[in-house]
Amino acid sequence: MRKSTQQRIDELKKKREEVKLGGGKERIEKIHKAGKLTARERVDLLLDKGSFQELGVFVTHRCQDFGMDKHKIVGDGVVAGHGTIDGRRVFIFAQDFTVFGGTMGEMNAKKICRIMDLAMENGAPIIGLNDSGGARIQEGVASLGGYADVFLRNTLASGVVPQISAILGPCAGGAVYSPAITDFIFMVKNTSHMFITGPNVIKAVTGEEVTFEELGGAMAHATKSGVAHFVSEDEYDCFAKIKKLLSYLPQNNLDDPPRIESRDDPKRCESRLNTIIPDSPNKPYDMHEVIRLVVDDGDFLEVHEHFARNIIVGFARLNGIPVGIVANQPKVLAGTLDINSSIKGARFVRFCDAFNMPLVTFEDVPGFLPGTEQEWGGIIKHGAKLLYAFCEATVPKITVITRKAYGGAYDVMSSRHIRGDHNIAWPTAELAVMGVDGAVNIIHRKEIEKAPDPEKARQAFVEDFEEKFANPYIAASLAYLDDVIIPEETRPSIIRALEMLMDKRQGLPAKKHGNIPL
Repeated sequence: MRKSTQQRIDELKKKREEVKLGGGKERIEKIHKAGKLTARERVDLLLDKGSFQELGVFVTHRCQDFGMDKHKIVGDGVVAGHGTIDGRRVFIFAQDFTVFGGTMGEMNAKKICRIMDLAMENGAPIIGLNDSGGARIQEGVASLGGYADVFLRNTLASGVVPQISAILGPCAGGAVYSPAITDFIFMVKNTSHMFITGPNVIKAVTGEEVTFEELGGAMAHATKSGVAHFVSEDEYDCFAKIKKLLSYLPQNNLDDPPRIESRDDPKRCESRLNTIIPDSPNKPYDMHEVIRLVVDDGDFLEVHEHFARNIIVGFARLNGIPVGIVANQPKVLAGTLDINSSIKGARFVRFCDAFNMPLVTFEDVPGFLPGTEQEWGGIIKHGAKLLYAFCEATVPKITVITRKAYGGAYDVMSSRHIRGDHNIAWPTAELAVMGVDGAVNIIHRKEIEKAPDPEKARQAFVEDFEEKFANPYIAASLAYLDDVIIPEETRPSIIRALEMLMDKRQGLPAKKHGNIPL
């Protein structure tokens, strides 16, 4: 007997309710007991209320082997669609751990790929909520093909739309490479884990004993590997941070970052900046304080907060304009550049350049970190990444030298010579090949050795060198600096330059792409 329209509608409603249950009530309860949210709860929490439009609702797998033909769950382990965050369109997928452990199969991957294609075609960010046991073994190479389809789209979308990954459970094996290609990775303490091979495999192969948390937990990847850009206390904190990050970013590479009306006076001067540099050149200070005194309302979203802390990167606003900030941190390793800080800085600079975000650099760098570990680890190659990134960037670039700008590191940190647009310095700035003591010991070695009182002679040479060279005025006379300013004037000076540069147009020589020293 043919079904009536009402029966068909009732049947659809029933199917939709089944879809919402994913792998069933028992598995949902298990997820909750583990302190985690379900895929649908996560999507609803992150997006504006009522804005989510699900796509691929009734997709199921096609596998007939290993009894899979008897276990077909509608949705196939991933919730996918689009919605808005603070009224701005985003495309999102959330892996559902209640369905086959969130594993990826052929059809599961097709849903994710469709979301990514739509995001690129419509110029909106992609957010992936990862919680998966990896490739679906029962589907064999089809599941591996699904991963590769996703990896390709991650690569094609890179620099076109922002891509954000939240790791909200396990993420192992090939599954880690999709987040690794995306722009930012968020992890949650105690529940997020990422690794290529798990503790059991490592023990079997190498004999090493390590826990899940030690190997691939949030803090391990935030402090040691640098894989995680943000660490959250729980999923609610994670979603709040994702929303804040998105508030700084444009929808795509053709849009400008979202400017807002600023309540902070663009002409505000900060007298505290006049006394922040210690009299001793070897005494540290906190560059975070400089940044917060300059940016709108002292609001700074730091990226990679726990990794390579001798360089600071993150987002802020100046008179309502979103900017990327790169700063040496004198409190850690004296602000020297090393392998990890160079990689961290380069990645951030390239993101900002890809998405039209002006770069503001605060410079206090005594050089590159010396030592065999750095040299054998490839500091030449890795340091060149940061140099390459700043050279390549065509967005507005503003640099403030607060104190030291020594050697090749001076060139690297967005100097005038590598197309810096507005380069200024405080009167405490020292631009030189090296520090005063080192320079004197080399230049005047023979005179010091022959002097009746070598230490007194050396000190006299030091004072003479400081008077002549340990200042910003020679560089300013050569037009390497646009101005030397009183520190309290830093905020208005940067904002004036930023407003002037907002219509900047600068290109690169015609080429397929450059060959960054990877």
